[in-house]
Amino acid sequence: MFGVFGHVDAAQLTYFGLYALQHRGQESAGIVTSWPGGGAFKRHRGMGLVSQVFDEAILKSLDGDRAIGHVRYSTTGSSLLRNAQPLVADTARGQVAIAHNGNLVNAGPLRRELEEAGSIFQTSTDSEIILHLIARGVSESGGSVLNNALNRIHGAYSLLILGEEELVAIRDPHGFRPLCYGRLGEAHIFSSETCAFDLIGAKFVRELEPGEAVCASEKGLRVVEELCRPKRPSLCVFEHVYFARPDSILGGKAVCESRKEMGRRLARLHPVEADIVVPVPDSGNYAAQGYSEESGIPLEQAFVRNHYVGRTFLQPSQLTRDLNVRVKLNLIRPLVDGKRVVVVDDSIVRGTTSRARVVNLREAGAREVHVRISCPPHKHPCFYGIDFPDPKKLIANQMPAEEIARFLGADSLGYLDVDGMTQAAGGERCSFCTACFTGEYPEPYDSAQDKLILEQRRNKSLSLLPAQDQRVLKL
Repeated sequence: MFGVFGHVDAAQLTYFGLYALQHRGQESAGIVTSWPGGGAFKRHRGMGLVSQVFDEAILKSLDGDRAIGHVRYSTTGSSLLRNAQPLVADTARGQVAIAHNGNLVNAGPLRRELEEAGSIFQTSTDSEIILHLIARGVSESGGSVLNNALNRIHGAYSLLILGEEELVAIRDPHGFRPLCYGRLGEAHIFSSETCAFDLIGAKFVRELEPGEAVCASEKGLRVVEELCRPKRPSLCVFEHVYFARPDSILGGKAVCESRKEMGRRLARLHPVEADIVVPVPDSGNYAAQGYSEESGIPLEQAFVRNHYVGRTFLQPSQLTRDLNVRVKLNLIRPLVDGKRVVVVDDSIVRGTTSRARVVNLREAGAREVHVRISCPPHKHPCFYGIDFPDPKKLIANQMPAEEIARFLGADSLGYLDVDGMTQAAGGERCSFCTACFTGEYPEPYDSAQDKLILEQRRNKSLSLLPAQDQRVLKL
C-alpha cells in the first residue's frame, strides 16, 4: 500500500511508490485520488504489474492532491479485477476508499452477518467487509464510525482509508504487517515499506506502532487515540526472511542485515565442508553472503536470474509456479562443475522449486549439493496474509528433514532454528509472529467455522420469486 496527502502530484508519487512495492503483489494494481472539498473520487485499477496497469495518460486523469494505491497478491478472494484494490464506496456519510494488507480471521462470520442484514458484496475479498462496516456508520452504542468497525474485525490489517476530508492509516493491534510514515516537503506519505520513500525522495519518519491510527487532514497530522488498543507485538518474521525488500527497514533494523545475520547463524548451526556457497537469488543473496563470511567458503553467483519473471512464491497457481521455476534462474555451469556446493535459499514451502534447483546443480556437474535454509521448516498455514497452503501441501509437515533431503536429491539439508531467526531479525521470539513455524497463533482462527459458512452459502440457491410464483415457460 502507498498513500499521499497534500501533494499536487499525488497519483504520480503513488505510481512510483507502488513500483517500489511491486514485490509485494503482482496480480493487480490500483490508485484512487481526490481533491479537498468533495467531488467524485477518481479510480483506475487493472490486472497485472504497475507498469502494465498505468500509463502517462491514465496518471494525468487521476488528478488530486491525495491518493491511495495498492498492489495485490491474493490470499482470500480470486485473482479477478473486481477484487483489485483500492475498493471504493458511496456511503450515507460520503465517499470512502480502502486499501488493505493482511487477512481477517473472522471474515466468514462477519460476512454472513452483513449479508443477512442486507449488505450486497461486489467482491470475494475480506477487505470489503471493512468497507461495509464503515458504511453502516455509528452503532447504537455510539462511538466513531472507524472505532465501531475496528472493534468488529480481528486478524491482520494494515489499512489506508481515504475519506473526503482525510486519509487515515491504521495498523492492527498485533502489527502483523508493516506500515510506515514519511514526509515529502509538506506532504504526508504512507507506505508498506520504507524502500518506497527512497524512490520518491521522501524522508522516513517512523513506523506506525501496533494498534496505532494516524490521520492526515488539512489541519495536519494527528494520532487518533483509543481507536484500537495494542496487543502483543507480532510482526510477521517472514517479512525479514523473504517478503520485504532488503533495502527496507523493519522494526528499526535493515532487512539486508537481518538476512546476513541469519546466514551467519545458519553457518554456525549447520557447517559443512564445501568449495563454494551459491545463493538462490534474490531473497537468498544476503543470507548466502552471511553464510560465506562466517564459514570462510567463497561466494559464487552461479544462478543468474531473469528479472522479467515475477516471484514464483507469489503466483496464484501451481502450474504458473512450475513454469516460472524453469525460466526464472539459469545456472553458470563452469562455476559448479566438479564442486561441492552449499546452496542457500530463504525457505522451502512445497519443495518442488528447491528440488528443481538441486536437479539443475547435479546436471551441471556439482559433486555434492548441500541445501541450507535461512528459516525453520514451514509446518503450519498462515492466516494473516501470507499464502502458505493447506498443511498437507507443506513438505515439512509431511516428512522430517532427512526425508526432505532425499526428496530434494541433496547430500544434506539444514534449517535455521526459530530463536536464531528471530534474534537475527532484531528481537526475541515473543516479539514476532512465528505461527507458520511453531503453530502458535497470536490471534485465534477457526478454519472449520469458515468452511461451514462457505458450505452453507454454496448449498443455498438464489430464488428471486416465491416457490408458488415460479412457473416454467413452455415453448
